[in-house]
Amino acid sequence: MNIRIAAVGDIVLQYGDPDPYFVASAPVTRASDVAIGQIEVPHTTETDVTALTVPSPPSDPAHLRAMADAGYDIGTVAGNHVFDLGTKGVLDTLSAAHEAGIVTTGTGANLAAAMVPAIVERKGVRVGVLSFNCVGPRESWATSKKAGSAFVKVLTHYDLDDLNPGNPPQVYTFADRRSLQQMTTAIESLRSQVDVVVVALHKGYGHTPARIDDYEYEIAHAAIDAGADAVVGHHSHIMRGIEMYRGKAIFHGLGNFVTVTDALTPSPDSDSEELKAWARRRVEMYGFSPDPDMPGYPFHPESRNTAIAILDVDESGIHAGFIPCWIDGDAAPVPLARGERDSVADYIEDISRRAGLQTRFEWEGDVVRVS
Repeated sequence: MNIRIAAVGDIVLQYGDPDPYFVASAPVTRASDVAIGQIEVPHTTETDVTALTVPSPPSDPAHLRAMADAGYDIGTVAGNHVFDLGTKGVLDTLSAAHEAGIVTTGTGANLAAAMVPAIVERKGVRVGVLSFNCVGPRESWATSKKAGSAFVKVLTHYDLDDLNPGNPPQVYTFADRRSLQQMTTAIESLRSQVDVVVVALHKGYGHTPARIDDYEYEIAHAAIDAGADAVVGHHSHIMRGIEMYRGKAIFHGLGNFVTVTDALTPSPDSDSEELKAWARRRVEMYGFSPDPDMPGYPFHPESRNTAIAILDVDESGIHAGFIPCWIDGDAAPVPLARGERDSVADYIEDISRRAGLQTRFEWEGDVVRVS
């Protein structure tokens, strides 16, 4: 009953040959018994955009074969870009993943389909995964009549507790009770069907180091309380801290993995006013401009620190940790052994501390264990 589960953050395969981006990390994911990755954007031939702000360009459906060839068994698909290219974009993505041999969860032709877990069995151990979008846009959420993602709705309260007009409010975030209950009910149901439950949450404030908001703790803790053995987060495109809650690991944000796109950087002759506005807001909100030497990687400099989450399952329980990785100059994630760019493991420990988490980190072979 010894199996290894590996999980990574966002995967975006927008252009070029995707295979080279997986070369360095594929030995890790192929050697794992179950590998999980977040399919972040639609893989479709559809070009009719439905997103209201900055849509993801369609990725070639055939590119998902590179993900499968790199050893990925499960694709979590609940996310903010899933409906950028409408119903056809959703269905094409799922079809391409299934044709490549990737089991999906978190998105479907309707809400019931989006809530169906991905279940695989390896060496007699049944592993179940659920995927939920905890951010907007609401247009991406599935309903009983509409394709889209499974979701947990998050509410935001602004408290203007200050005498001076124009001062920034205190912001509080918390989960909508009904959709949170929908999530926990699904986890409880899955718990009775499998040996290991992993819940993927698309959550977090983007492009900002260390920050973990109130709702993220609330939803992740609720997932563990309902029976999840681990929670993996993504969406913020930068690593977040690792929390231990009731002895279970919560990877609050696994950041980017293979994320190759030019969608966030307008060319000089771009006719997209929304994209130009986004590029300006990126500097104002997040305080960075992309590295001009990495045109296919338009993300925060610190996001090159990333990791593969590891769950080793044996008779004594589930042992969590991670393999640190560095996104190289070609935008490919490279796993690191102890002594190779130790700053990545140190960075993950540091952002955990800055978030107020008391997690312990210790190398064990090729993995940094968390407890």
